[in-house]
Amino acid sequence: MKELICITCPKGCHLKVDEETFAVTGNSCPRGAVYGANELRNPVRVVTSTVVLESESFRRLPVKTDRAIPKAKMFEVMAEIAKVRVHAPVRVGDVLIANVAGTDGNVVATRSVKE
Repeated sequence: MKELICITCPKGCHLKVDEETFAVTGNSCPRGAVYGANELRNPVRVVTSTVVLESESFRRLPVKTDRAIPKAKMFEVMAEIAKVRVHAPVRVGDVLIANVAGTDGNVVATRSVKE
C-alpha cells in the first residue's frame, strides 16, 4: 500500500492506494480516487516558472504549461524553459514553446506585457 495526500481539493485526504490493483481508500470524493490511481500509474503536474523578458520595465515573465505533463519530464521541460528569451509585446496565452520536451504540452505566457 502506498500512502498519499490528495491535492485535488483543500481537504487533503490521506489516501491509501493498492500498488497492484490501484484501488483507493481514504478519499472523501470521487476526484481523490482518480488522483490516487493516476498518481501511481502516471503522475503528472502543471509546470510553472519564469523566462527572461527583454524589456525595460520587467525582467521576468511568468509562464506555465497549458496542461499537466508527465512528472518524469519536468527537468527536461525546465531546461527548455531556461533557454527562452522573450521580447515584448507578449499577451497572456501566447505560446512560447510548442510541444515542450515532446509532451504535447505548450509553455504559455501568464502575463501580458505591452512594451
